[in-house]
Amino acid sequence: MKAVSEAHVVVSGRVQGVFFRASTRDVAMRCGVRGFVRNLPGRQVEAVLQGERAAVEKVILFLREGPPGAVVTGIAVDWRDPAETYEGFHVRY
Repeated sequence: MKAVSEAHVVVSGRVQGVFFRASTRDVAMRCGVRGFVRNLPGRQVEAVLQGERAAVEKVILFLREGPPGAVVTGIAVDWRDPAETYEGFHVRY
């Protein structure tokens, strides 16, 4: 069994109102990554990504550009030990 990695990611730019959360969910599910994505005040998006490190890194690569219509101006990634285990990947409202 491979070790579980977790990344806390905050994405800035034009990332709300452009299907960023739904697109992130789709990419995460294709990669087998668990966790969640949600909008933050201040027009940012937050994601917690959990899974094999290579899979988590694939989702982070997507987050650096986002879906068509998004303009990512900044991304902060904080790798950490998982505090809990997520089931599936969800958009939080």
